[in-house]
Amino acid sequence: MKNHLLILLICFLSYCSFGQIKESQAIDSIFIKWNKPDVPGCALGIIKDGKLIYAKGYGSADLEHDVEITTSSVFGTGSISKHVVAFSILLLEEQGKLNLDDNIQKFLTDFPEYDSPITIRHLLYHTDGIRDYGSLKYFSGISDLNYTDSDVVYELIKRQKELNCVPGEEFVYGNSGHFLLARIVKEASGQSIRVFAQEHIFGPLGMNSTLFNDNNRDLIKNRAFSYSAKRGNDGYNNIINRNTHIGGLGLYTTVEDLAKWDQNFYDNKLGKGEELIIQKMHKKGLLSNGESTGRALGLQLSSYKGLRVVGSAGSGFGYKAQLMRFPDENFSVIILANRRDANPTEMAYQVVDILLKGKFVLDSNKENLPKEFTLNQLVGDYEVVPGRAVEITVKNDMLHVLQKWDGRAYPVVNTVGDTYEIPKYSGMQLVFSDLENSFTQKLTVFLNERDYDFKRKIKSNISTSNLDDFTGDFYSYEIDASFLLYKEGKDLFVKIVNEEPMKLSLYDYHSDAFYFDDDLLRFSRSNGVITGFELDAGRAKKLKFEKK
Repeated sequence: MKNHLLILLICFLSYCSFGQIKESQAIDSIFIKWNKPDVPGCALGIIKDGKLIYAKGYGSADLEHDVEITTSSVFGTGSISKHVVAFSILLLEEQGKLNLDDNIQKFLTDFPEYDSPITIRHLLYHTDGIRDYGSLKYFSGISDLNYTDSDVVYELIKRQKELNCVPGEEFVYGNSGHFLLARIVKEASGQSIRVFAQEHIFGPLGMNSTLFNDNNRDLIKNRAFSYSAKRGNDGYNNIINRNTHIGGLGLYTTVEDLAKWDQNFYDNKLGKGEELIIQKMHKKGLLSNGESTGRALGLQLSSYKGLRVVGSAGSGFGYKAQLMRFPDENFSVIILANRRDANPTEMAYQVVDILLKGKFVLDSNKENLPKEFTLNQLVGDYEVVPGRAVEITVKNDMLHVLQKWDGRAYPVVNTVGDTYEIPKYSGMQLVFSDLENSFTQKLTVFLNERDYDFKRKIKSNISTSNLDDFTGDFYSYEIDASFLLYKEGKDLFVKIVNEEPMKLSLYDYHSDAFYFDDDLLRFSRSNGVITGFELDAGRAKKLKFEKK
């Protein structure tokens, strides 16, 4: 009995040792709106010098059964899955079972060949050009939440006649590449990614609550279920995910387990225990022209207030995740959330502002440049690719940005010259330039050591087109599905399989191109008659449709 009480006391004191720090009140204030029993929230872990110095749960893991989030609650992590898959591939390379420059057909023998070879390296760095299966499923009428056998997804990917780009020439982020990498792990090792990762990563590191969930019927002990807010802030919807496509997604874990994974990047205990594999994880990808992709293997390398940052963010099916490491300070922040509206990256930086404020390096070389443009000269829509635009507005003498592809809006403040940042977050800079006709024509966004040019978009008048030309049924072999385009009044609509009809807008003054959401339809003609269109949909480009 005494021994039992002693163990309980030791566990209690151990918890308090990383559960209470002098900044705990300030940290808790970041999550105060979630620190309630009737809302979903997150688990937080803070690591310093190899120790979990603060760990806490905020909110509910299961609203139906009033289960609180704890540090042992298990969350889906979205794309954090990718750097675990990448590490698995590097372990297989270390074992001599594959080479990163192997063509993927060496392991996926039935995969189609294109004009240019696709290598394992291309998959790892998102330069393979393969269309994202999430987009292909959506346009073919397959719900992302419903169960779909992985072989069905594989066949859908193989059905594609074209790629987004020539392999190696462009960086196009997506999930198809790592979905294929998971299959390559199985072919090269004889084990599924779930078994391989358990044997070679999770087991050796003592990550006892971590797994790749490749079976939607399996029970996951201490699982935190995910939620989305109902309209009007009237409660929450349960997001019931039956998807088990492993690779780009599918990793379930806890903050306690991720802390062990995080520390392995300082002292590798996996495989041969060599530092080389850690160095490879941090190596940035290169395009065919030698230009950097700006991203390492599932890791985002950047800086924050003069400090080096290695980040890994994830999102999927209502889960949001961030693992942010400051290697020079031996400091990391982990946030795992079970609500779709969470922004764990922003919250992680708020934690950093509290605990690392004495470490920030001010840039003394940054000139205090005068502002060249007024706020009213910045307003308007700016587009990085057709259909993906941000809207800049002024409210209460402050600049606001609306990301039209996901509805996220945030204020930005002027920092120096014509550069703007999100308050309390210097990880992204927005720079306006090229004044013409009293308005800036270009917005450059600097994020994760890459820059993205958004050009001012001119609003169009849809009356310049004869809408009757574009109506009819259009079929795509590559997704085995049809779109119906029809006219209603003065507007053109598109009906995509199981989705509600969506209104099309004319793209610029080009009468044969329309867009909805982030997606662009470029129509083709023969002897003046519409014969079909190509669809550009973010991660899936140049999907061909023929008019029936």
